[in-house]
Amino acid sequence: MKSTAEVKIIGERYSDNYTCGLTMLGSGSMDGFKLEKETDEVAKYRREDGLVLEVTNRKSSLSEATEVITVVSNEGKEPLTMEMLTSVLLKGIKADKIHRFSSFWSAEGRHKVDTIKELDMEHSWSDHGYRVLKFGNLGSMPVRQFFPFVAVEDSETSTFTAVQLYAPSSWQIEVCVKSGDVVKIAGGLADRDFGHWTKKLMPGESYEAPKALVACGNSLLDVCDKLVKAQNPDISPVDEDMGIVFNEYCATWGNPTIDNLKKLADKIEGKGIKYLVMDSGWYGDCGNWWDWRGDWRINTKRFPNGLKELTDYIKSKGMIPGIWYELENTSQEAPSFYETEHLVKKDGVPLTVGNVHFLDMEDPWVIEHLDKYVIDNLKDNGFGYIKIDYNDTMGMGCDGPEGMGENLRKKVLATQEFFKRMKREIPELVIENCSSGGHRLEPSFMELSSMASFSDAHECLSLPIIAANVQRVIKPSQSQIWAVMRARDSDERIWYSICATFLGRMGLSGDVYDLSDHQWQLLDQGMAFYNKVSDIIKDGKTTVLEADTDSYNEPTGSQLVIRELGDKALVVYHRFADSVSLSEYGKNLGIDMERFKIIEKYGQADKDFSAMAILAEL
Repeated sequence: MKSTAEVKIIGERYSDNYTCGLTMLGSGSMDGFKLEKETDEVAKYRREDGLVLEVTNRKSSLSEATEVITVVSNEGKEPLTMEMLTSVLLKGIKADKIHRFSSFWSAEGRHKVDTIKELDMEHSWSDHGYRVLKFGNLGSMPVRQFFPFVAVEDSETSTFTAVQLYAPSSWQIEVCVKSGDVVKIAGGLADRDFGHWTKKLMPGESYEAPKALVACGNSLLDVCDKLVKAQNPDISPVDEDMGIVFNEYCATWGNPTIDNLKKLADKIEGKGIKYLVMDSGWYGDCGNWWDWRGDWRINTKRFPNGLKELTDYIKSKGMIPGIWYELENTSQEAPSFYETEHLVKKDGVPLTVGNVHFLDMEDPWVIEHLDKYVIDNLKDNGFGYIKIDYNDTMGMGCDGPEGMGENLRKKVLATQEFFKRMKREIPELVIENCSSGGHRLEPSFMELSSMASFSDAHECLSLPIIAANVQRVIKPSQSQIWAVMRARDSDERIWYSICATFLGRMGLSGDVYDLSDHQWQLLDQGMAFYNKVSDIIKDGKTTVLEADTDSYNEPTGSQLVIRELGDKALVVYHRFADSVSLSEYGKNLGIDMERFKIIEKYGQADKDFSAMAILAEL
């Protein structure tokens, strides 16, 4: 299925059928476009006034997905101002269901499916009047309400068509129905109506819309696998083996010191952990870490000899040292909070959200400032890992030369350029993409990172549910799952937490120095099992992802995830309240669990809120 494209120019007519304010599709801007050139991959359309649309549909080299690139050019004599441009436009898809993934803080990736009838989107009796489902996100946290993804299903033939957007800032997706049992899918930048976006196109200028991916298949998991495998992240060569991460946040809670980090390094030495990451609180004064973000001067009360003492010590224990930053934002205790000239503005004043100002990442002063306090710090102290957090959003947009949505987009693209700048300066740097957990889990940020925080879900019961859900939208090999260890943890709780990490990257935290020898034995066994199944996590395909709970806070029933690679399979089973055995749950799903020949097992799922994982031969 090939994508086409649409553009809407200010001053030209909007579509009728009661759509003005709902969608800009079908406008007068598309009148007069004629096909000028077409090859297997590229279609070029031109208007008489010189406005050109070029759409490339190219098969991904990494999966059975199609990459779509849309470029608009003004080859005329007069400037034109756009207020809508699609990245992808698919027409005439027979469908009766719409699949989306919602996302809120510590609740990422919930699967939401609606029928066309439930959404009141059946075509009218006379095929007059459009039905429009329009959803998306405004701001610099692109995965705050929904993931930039949609799939439509024809349940009669079990066929799925799915779209995923590269969307680091505001975006939208539209599903439209006018006649018959077919839908139209459009997606891209949030338009003027939805995202306050306009862009002036001068004669001779071109503009490339954000990339989109399209996949077709016979199940939701099938199309998700194709979309995810088409993502092409810049993985550090150091991180190809999916090494285990220990982040100290849930041990110090924003109060790291040279002494408590040495204590942690001593305890986890020789355990096969690759990275020891120091989280927030190493900078500024000794107050609340939240209030000192943006003051990247080393806290000499906590680290009297500087940070190299710490990094040297971590390296002496055989691990790579990591450090946390929130480099785009600045709080009221940081000097940069008051650098008004270099802050993002809205309505002529610094944009303030809570206690945060946003540094203008297009400003050379800001880049020079971050070169000094971020890149030089990484180099001078020998950090090989950086966790980049981002804990609030700029909302609808900001001041600048274009529409507010376009100004916002350029600020976020400048952030992504700084990611690339860090990698140019330190080629083996491992970058962790974090935004209050999972608010930047979209392809363009994931392609700039080795891994990402899957969520801020640390010690809650929803841990395995979220971990499974985000498999559908990012590579499991990039999805760092928190497993927080406490001395009070029962065997069942340790299995429950550790088994969740087999749904992605293993990330550990907590008071590991308080664990008993028996608890350490369970943890050691879990790490050994993770290393044995990491190839399946990395290169396999999820064939089963079933959970029968409707609550993240009070989960009931069970969850089963099966990921296969060649003749091997990884089976991860979590039990919640009122659950049943794995064999019974498999039977209820119509899955013969006897076909999995057990090679090795970790954990024991013999009661509610327990879990186990199986490495099996098919």
